[in-house]
Amino acid sequence: MTRPTPPLSRRALLRSGGLLAGAAVAAPALHAMTQVTGSASGDAAPAPDAATAPLVPPPDPTRVQGLPSESYGTRSPFETAAQLTPTGVVSGSSWTPHQELLGTITPADLHFQRHHNGIPFIDPARFTLTLHGLVDAPLTFTMEELRRFPSVTRTYFIECSGNGGRGYNNPKPELSPQIIDGLTSNTEWTGVSVATLLRAVGVKPTARWVLAEGSDAAVMTRSIPLAKMLDDALVVYAQNGEALRPANGYPIRLLLPGWEGNMCVKWLRRLEVTDVAGMTREETSKYTDPLPDGSSRQFSFVMDVKSMITSPTWPHTVPEKGWWTIRGLAWTGRGAVRRVDVSTDGGRTWQAAQLPGGAPPLAHTRFELPWYWDGRPAHLMSRAIDETGAVQPTIEQYRKVRGDNPGYHLNAIRSWDVAADGTVTFGG
Repeated sequence: MTRPTPPLSRRALLRSGGLLAGAAVAAPALHAMTQVTGSASGDAAPAPDAATAPLVPPPDPTRVQGLPSESYGTRSPFETAAQLTPTGVVSGSSWTPHQELLGTITPADLHFQRHHNGIPFIDPARFTLTLHGLVDAPLTFTMEELRRFPSVTRTYFIECSGNGGRGYNNPKPELSPQIIDGLTSNTEWTGVSVATLLRAVGVKPTARWVLAEGSDAAVMTRSIPLAKMLDDALVVYAQNGEALRPANGYPIRLLLPGWEGNMCVKWLRRLEVTDVAGMTREETSKYTDPLPDGSSRQFSFVMDVKSMITSPTWPHTVPEKGWWTIRGLAWTGRGAVRRVDVSTDGGRTWQAAQLPGGAPPLAHTRFELPWYWDGRPAHLMSRAIDETGAVQPTIEQYRKVRGDNPGYHLNAIRSWDVAADGTVTFGG
């Protein structure tokens, strides 16, 4: 028998708005930063050693002089969102903490990373980008020359084609959205259209591909169809209004909207126009998709429609019965998300979620659904549908087509279990 759901009052809705961003998250330990002198009464207090004094907020901040300004703004010590990464290594990944973020834009310092042989240290004054091959007039551009071209600013997601692998290959209850799907991020990019650069050098009629090469020690190299480069590809030098961070490709990287992240070559130094694909290591031994019949799918560039719930998720909890908001992100490499459905009963029934910020093409789309939790176990799921009609598959549907060890392009529906005590764990 279905229990009646209480009406959603304005007070309950307002209350739900702040839940999942901070439910059951204890106030973090404050790092040693600086000392606030004075007391709530305004009297001067003894100043301990500044190097070891914790930053303690006063009971009434209007009675104490505030902290001095800084040359580079820092986050509040109460905000502890950070990448999940093995530090001190030159090959590996760093994951974006989606369960801690708000909105759709990923801060530049929390954008996911994937390195193959370290982060190169590059002087932009000596850096150049060369366009050559099947062109009329090969050219080499300095950074100053690239910035003289008309600029383009767009918001796009980038997703590693291996995103979701941990949740698919080794599912555990204690996995967060960061660990499962933290290899996608969404930011504002500024740069120059690749089509503009190709017009400057003149592309020969026999050209079909462009080989992009990076400046890292791995010399990351990928082949891109010329049609994509003439469409919406960008050479970007800024992210969220500032120069690219070194780990994100400084001073320039390639940006291929909607296509797998490995092709968005960082530290880009060369574009060679060719008539055939380069068949490099990264597109033969790597970044191909094994299929159940033993064959492999090559050049599967586009990222498929996908969604993930970001709250409530592990390690957060639902602390009490009542109205809460299920939130998450959806995206697709084939344009715009058209709808996101949410289920609280393991896929037996679905409800259309709200898309508060609309659905921009080739970017993360935020979805929300008010949900009344009656204290009984629940099984939360989300599924996205894009403008081409593609529907995010169930795990069973996905395995039928891709097998048990696909490696890349994992876009099956994820789920979260809410226990009777409010504990939330990954459901697979």
